[in-house]
Amino acid sequence: MTAHALAGALADDGRRRIFAAVVLGATSATDVAERTGLPARVVLTGVRRLTEAGLVTGSDGAFAADQASLREAARDSRPADDADPGVDPVLRTFLRGDVLVGLPAQRSRRRVLLAHIAEQSFAPGTRYPERAVDDALKKWCAAGGSDHATLRRYLIDEQLLTREHGIYQRH
Repeated sequence: MTAHALAGALADDGRRRIFAAVVLGATSATDVAERTGLPARVVLTGVRRLTEAGLVTGSDGAFAADQASLREAARDSRPADDADPGVDPVLRTFLRGDVLVGLPAQRSRRRVLLAHIAEQSFAPGTRYPERAVDDALKKWCAAGGSDHATLRRYLIDEQLLTREHGIYQRH
C-alpha cells in the first residue's frame, strides 16, 4: 500500500468513520453500523474498499485493522535521507524538492529558508510586477506549507525583496 492509496481509501468521510470503528473494536458489519450510524449497505461497501486498500482484514464477524500493512505504508512512504550533506538542515526540513512543506517559527531559520526561495526565484536587479512574484511564489506553496501572500510579505519584511509602486526587486 502506498501513501497515495492510503489517502485515497480514507478520503471518504464514511470510510474514515468505518475505519475508526474497526480500530476501536467493531468486528462485524452490524457492530460498525451501530457505532457509526451508517446504513448497512454503506458499511459493507466501505469495508470492501478498506479491505481492498489493505487497511482492514477479515470477513464479517472478524474485522480488524491491518496494522502490519499500515506500518509498511509508513515505512515505504518515508523519504530517503539521501540528501546532500552540504545542504542546510533547515532546507532539508522545510522543503521537499522545490516545494515548501512548512515555515519555521524561529526567525533565523525562516530567514534561511526565505533567502533560499528568493535566490532560486528572483534574479538580482530584475524588476518584477506583483503578478510575476505571486506566480513564482505559488510554485513553492503547492504542498500547502504556506501561501504565496505570506511568503511575499516575509520576503519584504526580511528585506530580501524590495517593493516600490507594485514593482518588486531583489538586490
